[in-house]
Amino acid sequence: MPKVDLYDINGKVIGDIELKDEIFNAEINTDAMYLAVESYLANQRQGTQSTKTRSEVSGGGVKPWRQKGTGRARQGSIRAPQWIHGGIALGPKPRTYTIRLNKKVKRTALKSALSSKVAESNIVVLDKLELSEIKTKNMAEILKNLNLETNALLVLGDKNENVVRSAKNIPNVKTAYVNTINVYDIVKYNKFIVTADAVHKIEEVYA
Repeated sequence: MPKVDLYDINGKVIGDIELKDEIFNAEINTDAMYLAVESYLANQRQGTQSTKTRSEVSGGGVKPWRQKGTGRARQGSIRAPQWIHGGIALGPKPRTYTIRLNKKVKRTALKSALSSKVAESNIVVLDKLELSEIKTKNMAEILKNLNLETNALLVLGDKNENVVRSAKNIPNVKTAYVNTINVYDIVKYNKFIVTADAVHKIEEVYA
């Protein structure tokens, strides 16, 4: 089992914590991680863009002028795509971009992402993280003590409104709970900050 240092909010090492091999020391499957990130990004797309075809725009159904004898090109309808205010040819219509992954691939991808953070020494475990009030300055001070002022994902074990709202305005710092973490965020942020109780919950949920 890999061991990592256990920090307090002052940035001091107060011990160490053992991480389960099956979660934090698994074989890194980059293909599964790629599929998980691709699925996450695709599922963020709403797919609500839409254009009107020639059958949906307003306009007469009769020919704008007779077929021959005018010297102009033949036209069948003012709703044709080449006309101003005509229909759009091959334009986007509402669709779903959802990419579904099976549970095994999702679990493999998450374990791979977590294991990669441990392998790269980019995981920081806190014994606990509590704030008595909502104050960005206090949260920024904690991150400064840990030398993690920017580009960090902070994972909490239990709901903590003070911490979440205090970190909200710090650039490139995102908070998440154990049940909301995803491979995209783990890969996106350089540092993975997690509380000790969140570590135990991750090991219980994803074991």
